[in-house]
Formats: sequence, C-alpha cells, structure tokens
Amino acid sequence: MPMVNDLALMGHLMRRAGFGAGREELEARAAKGYAATVDELLHPEQQPPFDDDLAYRYIPYFRTGTGIQGYQCYWMHRMISTKRPLEEKMALFWHSVFATGFSKVENAPQMNRQLQMLRQYGMGNFRTLLVEMSRDPAMIFWLDNCENHKGAPNENWGRELLELFTMGVGMDGQANYSEDDVKVAARAFTGWTMTTGLPRYPYGEHFNTFEYRPGDHDDDEKTFLGEQGRFNGEDVVDIICKQPATARFISRHLYNFFVADEPQVPAWQNTPPRDPAAIRILEQAYFDSHYDIRAMLWALFSSEFFKASNVRYAKVKSPAELVAGVMRLAGDYTSAKPYIHTISASCNYMGQELLNPPTVEGWHTGKEWIDSGALVERVNFAADQVGDLAKPGVRRMAERLAAWGPALTAAHLVDRCLELIGPVRVPPSRRAELITYVEHGGPVRCGNQAERQAFDQRVARLLQLIVAAPEFQLN
Repeated sequence: MPMVNDLALMGHLMRRAGFGAGREELEARAAKGYAATVDELLHPEQQPPFDDDLAYRYIPYFRTGTGIQGYQCYWMHRMISTKRPLEEKMALFWHSVFATGFSKVENAPQMNRQLQMLRQYGMGNFRTLLVEMSRDPAMIFWLDNCENHKGAPNENWGRELLELFTMGVGMDGQANYSEDDVKVAARAFTGWTMTTGLPRYPYGEHFNTFEYRPGDHDDDEKTFLGEQGRFNGEDVVDIICKQPATARFISRHLYNFFVADEPQVPAWQNTPPRDPAAIRILEQAYFDSHYDIRAMLWALFSSEFFKASNVRYAKVKSPAELVAGVMRLAGDYTSAKPYIHTISASCNYMGQELLNPPTVEGWHTGKEWIDSGALVERVNFAADQVGDLAKPGVRRMAERLAAWGPALTAAHLVDRCLELIGPVRVPPSRRAELITYVEHGGPVRCGNQAERQAFDQRVARLLQLIVAAPEFQLN
C-alpha cells in the first residue's frame, strides 16, 4: 500500500497534469512511482487514443451542425474520459494562450481542428507549434491575417503574436519590442491566408485550409528585433523563438498554469515572477532543448518547486478543471452517454465558455474565477454530483469507507472522506466543523443493512460539505 505522502504528491500531480483521479488510480500510480508516472503523462502516444468513432456513434450531437454547444460537450467528454490527461490539459493550456473565439470565427468544426492541432503539437517544439498556429485558418480569421496584404498590412496578427502569444510587452521593466517590430511582423506574414470558404448550405460548414499567396507577400528588406533580411513568417518565428523574452513568457505561463497563480499577463513587464528561481529553471530547459515544451514540462514536474507542499492547493481551479475533476471523481460520463450537455453547460455558467474566450487575452485566472454567482454554481454543481450515490465513484467511496466499519468515530470518517476525495487538505478549524457535523448525527455504524443505508446517506452529505468548502475550489 502506498504511503500517505506518496498519495498526496500523486494527487497533486494528477490535479495539475490532468483533471484529478480517483483513489484507485492514485494508488496504482503511486505504486508505479512518481518519475514513471510523469514519463507516462509526457508520452501520451503510449496510451490508447480517444475513440472518436464510438463517441460519435453514441452522441451524434458531438459533430452535428456548426454551433458551438456540441463541440463544447465533445471536449468536456474528452477531459472527463481521456486516458491521456496531460495531452488534453495542454490543449486547454494552449487554448488559453492562443485564445481563439467562436464569437467571431463562427465555425465550431474549424475550431475543433485547431484543438486537434494543439493536441498534436502542444508538447513538441515551440517553433513548430508557432508555425502551425500561424497557418491555422481559425486563427487567421480570428486575427484578420486574411486581410493582411502586400502594401496594405493588417497588424492584428503581428501585434498579438508578440504581445500575447510569445514575448509579452516587456520584462524586468523594459519593453520587449517596438511598434516598428509589430509592423514588420505584419509585413512578414502577408500572403499567409486561407482558401475561400464555400457556402454553408446545403451540406453544412466546410473547412478552410491554409494558403500561401506569394504574389501577395511583401518580400522587401525588413528589420525585426535588430536583425535584417527579406523575412517571411517563418523567419519571424525563428527570431522570436530565440529571444530571452520568449523563454520568460512561456515559462511564466507554464508556472501560472501548473504551479501557482501569477498576476495577469499585462502586469508581467513590471511585476517580477512569484518564484524567479523556478522561472530560470524553465528558461534553461527551453534553451537547452531548443524550445522543446516536453523538456520544460519534465523540468517542471520533476522540480522541488512543483512538489513543494506550499504550492499544493495554491491555485484556484478553472471551471473546466472543476467540472472535469468532479466528474472523474464521481466516475460518471467516463463513456459516451446522453445529457453530457448539462455537464458542459455548467462550465459556461461558472464563467468559462470553452472555445469562446472573452478576448484574445484569454481568461483571467486565479481569484478572478470566483465571484458570488460563480461560487454558487461551483458549489452546487460539485455537491449535486458527489451527493448522488448512484454515481459509480461515489458508490466506491462509500464502499471503501464501510469496509472500515462496523463502527467509526466521527474524526475517522471525516479524515477518510478527505483522503478519498483528494486528498483534500483543510485547516484544523474546517476539520473540527466537519467532525462536529458528523457527531450531531449520532454514532456512525454500518454493521447491518439498515445501518449501511443510513451510513451511505451520511457519507454522501459529508462529501457534499467537503466539496462546498473553500479548500475544494483550489487545485
């Protein structure tokens, strides 16, 4: 049996590198070992791929029409049921960085193709990922590069490429680029466009594909970030990737997403990293591996700053993390079944509409996920799921707790519930409140059938109180 500390560390890893895991999975992974688990997560190709054919057969809604809802449901189902949790988590990470919104693209199948691209390249070479994103039709339309022409450049893509996708406005109090660099980046990407779309009717939405039009490309001499040449888009990407500012920017994003909440991106020019030493480790991994994201993730998950107890439960869960994590804990929707749209919609009500971020800056993270309305939605959703004894994961927890019987102390029941649902770490005052609640219900017994039924109901109510606690909102 794995040690409690091993299980706590594994729980931390699976919450951050995935969407959480039930007790049985944590025990199996802890027995395998931390390093072996990290290696498995970083090589998702070793695990079975998601079975699209089966999902589409049971839920045709996942790919019918051009609206966003079916594709949101499909992605949430993947988060809940995937055997490749880090691959899906990285798709969510990059979707938050390269924020592309249905509100303008209005072509959900095209955006789903962008997600497929993020899964394919999200843990590979950053230079390759940037080139693929530059050629992505959803991004091209989102940031108007289809309107970027020789002699009449559109700066939208060039500006956001530098400001929000790769370097950031500045670091250490200094600017990372100039307005002239923005203009040159736009000129370098002239001619990078997409094929003309076909009418939507009568067969539905058609996919656009990348198209390079050499006659529309500005091939004149350019100066970009201090270098001169007849640069095209790939040349600009090459120059961007070797900048220290890019290493810093990607490192801070990874730290913010996987380790602990940082200030929002616009503050990074004048706000130093929360943990400068950790950022230096990630920057070094970026350059040593020639921009390999997998190498940066290995450095991150293997580091002492990631394993440290003070960063556990130091991040506010995003709505997607909360919803997918609760469903994995409850053991429901791990295979395709109807009404997944009610689960996916809960994420929207909490403030994160997948495939439709509010701006090109993406979602603000940390405490900004929580307001009075969102908190009510979060608590109610989690309590509804873990309070349902028909859910396989909840039933397994009740069975494991009953095996400690036929009688348990209130403190023992509370501690075991906290372990099974996380392990969740709560302050002594919260633990005392939970113990008092259990004690008010009288002795805890599960020796016969009548006692067992009452016991299961008490477990369900206790689990609801735990997921309603502030600590459960943290990752």
